[in-house]
Amino acid sequence: MAAKKAKKTPNKALISVQDRELFRAEVEGITPLTQDRAELPVVPVSRKKVKLKNLALETQRDNASDPFSDHYEPLLPEGTMSWVADGDQPYLAKQLRRGNFAPEMTLDLHGYTKLQAKRDLAAAIKLCVRDSLSCLCVIHGIGHGILRQQVPLWLAQHPEVRAFHQAPLEWGGHGALLVLLRSAHPLQDTFHR
Repeated sequence: MAAKKAKKTPNKALISVQDRELFRAEVEGITPLTQDRAELPVVPVSRKKVKLKNLALETQRDNASDPFSDHYEPLLPEGTMSWVADGDQPYLAKQLRRGNFAPEMTLDLHGYTKLQAKRDLAAAIKLCVRDSLSCLCVIHGIGHGILRQQVPLWLAQHPEVRAFHQAPLEWGGHGALLVLLRSAHPLQDTFHR
């Protein structure tokens, strides 16, 4: 403690009495700023949260989860998960990676069984297509769990999926996928944030 006080005393001694008086004379009459930062408005990303229970039950009755086979294995890359449907532009994956498409709906599959996840994923895609939502964020979680492996396989099989890519950090990073869907309205496919 005494060493700290000893350090402070020489610093004050470095400023001469004349300099202190000159400083006081210069700042006399100046009022301190009340705010030194500009506050920018925070615009949260609109993540449409939808209860999928009823739609999932309807989907189950309609057998809409049939597009998903557990035995289908498309050629997917190792590492960063990315896929573009045949006939679509390859740059879509790059646009998803950069965050050019903002998710209009988020589906969190944490804690789901494989069957529940498959059913709710089919229901979410059906809901997005019905409501003309072109970008879906699917959170499957991190680690080496079954959903992390299965969700990309299921998405690659669905006819309404144009592309998917590992989500940017702001939407889940390597624990989530951004999915670009075919829209009922052709102009909506060009939606960017």
